[in-house]
Amino acid sequence: MPGITVLLRDSLSLLAGKRIGLLTNQSGIDEHGTSDIDLVYRLRTRSGNDTNPPQLVALLSPEHGIRGTEDRTNLANGRDSRTGLPIYSLYGATALAPPDSLMQRLDVLIVDLQDLGARPWTYVASMVYAMRSAGEHHVAVIIPDRPNPITGDHVEGPVLDSAIAYAGTNTAARPARPTALYPIPMRHGLTMGELARYYNDVLDLHADLHVIPMTGWRRSMWFDETGLPWVKPSPNMPSLTSATLYPGLVWIESTNLSVGRGTPDAFQQVGAPWLDARRVVDLLNARMLAGVHFEVNRFTPLRPTDQKYGGRSIPGIRIVVTDRDQIQTSRLGAAIIWAVGRVNGDSLRIRPESFNLLFGVPAARAALLGGADPDSIIDASMPATARFQEHTRSYLMYQ
Repeated sequence: MPGITVLLRDSLSLLAGKRIGLLTNQSGIDEHGTSDIDLVYRLRTRSGNDTNPPQLVALLSPEHGIRGTEDRTNLANGRDSRTGLPIYSLYGATALAPPDSLMQRLDVLIVDLQDLGARPWTYVASMVYAMRSAGEHHVAVIIPDRPNPITGDHVEGPVLDSAIAYAGTNTAARPARPTALYPIPMRHGLTMGELARYYNDVLDLHADLHVIPMTGWRRSMWFDETGLPWVKPSPNMPSLTSATLYPGLVWIESTNLSVGRGTPDAFQQVGAPWLDARRVVDLLNARMLAGVHFEVNRFTPLRPTDQKYGGRSIPGIRIVVTDRDQIQTSRLGAAIIWAVGRVNGDSLRIRPESFNLLFGVPAARAALLGGADPDSIIDASMPATARFQEHTRSYLMYQ
């Protein structure tokens, strides 16, 4: 049972008589698929004879907008057609804090967004910036928790270099990077509520934070084991399989390889017109990576938002999941770059800044392009990942 249901069933006292802002999108639903917007908006009429009922006064949206259909920056404010409430977009050229003029009108801010379990997911930045603003304006923050869709058991991948991490205000001198908030592993193993508890401490956000736990969730559970409805958390996250592979493929977006945006199987394949897919697949399968197998395929990105090879049928590599509990996504991604570099090194391009922000370890780019064993690069990151796991034990809320 997701946190929003628990909140409205057991903890309504937190909302009594309050002016409420709701930061959410299409992923903020209860176990029946009913939108948080409708659930919280109805509280005013459900209160019966209460002379001071809770009142939802504003909606706030992260990247991709309130309905999760936009895949572009600089989203405008708007108005919700069903409730008539104003919608404040918190995603311009980067993630934004809520405006002071709004926060001064609120007593409570509810943040209910589906995380994906991977460091670059920008909804976490929207939550962090909103929490900091709420702390400054003495607005309570309520996080109705949701499952980590790719489990809370698996923690792996490189930790973001502390010289890159930045969770401050966007300025010309230091732009905010919502994909690179803090030195955590690529796959962090935490829920949104646990992340809120962690960031409230390590970033000194000073939020009056109330995390509403789920009921019935265990750390070993994948999303399809929860019984909750899957709603695409973003336009290019069509399935749990895509979410499972995302931590290993997201940083391949820093290259001139397509990761399948504009296809029904985004983040389950990579390709390019110049790719010798058969030779790369043979190299990858020879490594016998745990939990996956590779196949040659072709795909055609249609109106891809990354502008890579739109309308062209390109040779590709399909990643077939054989045992999702055995996959180490960081080794998967590093092996793909290594293999493509060995076969098509003259054609492969990696944008340094984008790679550093997503992969998190600047030195790894030259090492991979230079033919270094990809496992050695991931092995070098493991001590920092283990330290993160130990440090976050006190923030865990579920067994």
